[in-house]
Amino acid sequence: MNTALPFPAQLTYAVLWLVGRLPLRWLHALGAALGWLWLRAGFREGKVAAINLRRCFPELGDPQRQHLLSDTMLATGRTALELCWLWTRPAAVVNAGIQVVSGEALFLDAIRAGRGVLIAAPHLGAWEALNLYLSRTSKVAILYRPPRLPWLEQLVNRCRGRFGAEPVRAEAAGVRTLLKRLKDGSVVGILPDQQPKVGEGEFAPFFGQSALTMSLFSKLAQRTGAKVLFAWADRLENGRGFAVQFADFGEISDTTQLNAAIEQLARQAPTQYQWTYKRFGIQPGGAPSPYR
Repeated sequence: MNTALPFPAQLTYAVLWLVGRLPLRWLHALGAALGWLWLRAGFREGKVAAINLRRCFPELGDPQRQHLLSDTMLATGRTALELCWLWTRPAAVVNAGIQVVSGEALFLDAIRAGRGVLIAAPHLGAWEALNLYLSRTSKVAILYRPPRLPWLEQLVNRCRGRFGAEPVRAEAAGVRTLLKRLKDGSVVGILPDQQPKVGEGEFAPFFGQSALTMSLFSKLAQRTGAKVLFAWADRLENGRGFAVQFADFGEISDTTQLNAAIEQLARQAPTQYQWTYKRFGIQPGGAPSPYR
């Protein structure tokens, strides 16, 4: 690891490295235990997930929704600990654990077409594994919202970019970079279900709820003519790795179409979606947040 990183980043990486020596199946087992603890101890993640599931699955009875909440928190813990493996294991080991089971031809054909590829990567499954697959396959720029701690931003970018991905900040200069990459025929990856700042998106339905949704994604698609694909990585059982999948939902010209596609994917694997995220924190008309 580059010693130019600040000391807190080096120390954190050392911990990640040590934990990452465990087999992936052990990390997933420990992660599930961590998620169970978060739920039983009443941590914020469990409370947020419970609110989201109540809003998004009103048709479920309380026992069904509680079962979904429990499975969601187990998956959340697995997401946290698998980072130690994905970010620190040798490239050959990580690559062997990431397979593509569906739609890879869509991605490779889009790259060969040379008109740019815009990847919508929702918070579904192991999105960090998806990033590593994309960057090992093609030149890719990944849009991200920087954390508050500068040293943490440096650490995350180093780990996410270790296979060659280019991290791009979600700011004006970053948008110009994405436009250039797409016009040059490269791949751009965006987490499209991040809640944008007020003024950077519009409200659109998501699971029957109004959700402030980024308008950047559809604008990039329209302005560049890039091929739009959705991608995610299923977490396989017993530490067998990750299965990347691609889907083509056709033209994505607005936030309603974007959310509809994300919802369809999330309904296919609801326990692997990130319900711990405050997706509905900003409400129309200045209404109070449901998470207060």
